[in-house]
Amino acid sequence: MEKMLTRLTTMSLIFFFFFSTLVADKSQGFSRSLSPEALGLKKEKLSHLHFFLHDIVEGEKATAVRVAEAWMTNTSMTGFGFLAIMDDPLTEGPDLGSKTVGRAQGMYASAAENEFALLMVLNFAFIEGKYKGSNLSLLGRNEVFSAVREMPIIGGSGVFRFARGYAQAKTHKITVESSIVEYNVFVYHY
Repeated sequence: MEKMLTRLTTMSLIFFFFFSTLVADKSQGFSRSLSPEALGLKKEKLSHLHFFLHDIVEGEKATAVRVAEAWMTNTSMTGFGFLAIMDDPLTEGPDLGSKTVGRAQGMYASAAENEFALLMVLNFAFIEGKYKGSNLSLLGRNEVFSAVREMPIIGGSGVFRFARGYAQAKTHKITVESSIVEYNVFVYHY
């Protein structure tokens, strides 16, 4: 009898743990663990994208406009406190007439009182080639007068789901009306 009770208790415990594991996996409420394969994700790869951003701030075809400023912006040496919204073309080459591969859509703000540094919040929205319909999201600090600036890529969509990486920005040309910035973007994605 004692053996039978021990077996019954052991089987009950095994059944309880097995059943509770099944229930726990299904009753986690708002979250659960998944494998990348469950979402159709294959091997992660590293891609390098190279393009030019055209930030046009003056004229009839401006692609970036100032939408807000602080009371001190116009007296600040750095323009501290201004906010601009952008929809800048991205091209294959430095000439605005070269093939457009996407748009840089978002905003930038002067976020430093003692140096010219921008807070950049934007999406690179691609309209050509294998990245058409996909986006990369950038959020970071842009020290405008540094030779090369590095900013993080914090995500993406489409081909760039689960993206992470960095963008290097280098001023190609700057005038009162516009600036042309060369971007090299290195991004891991599936």
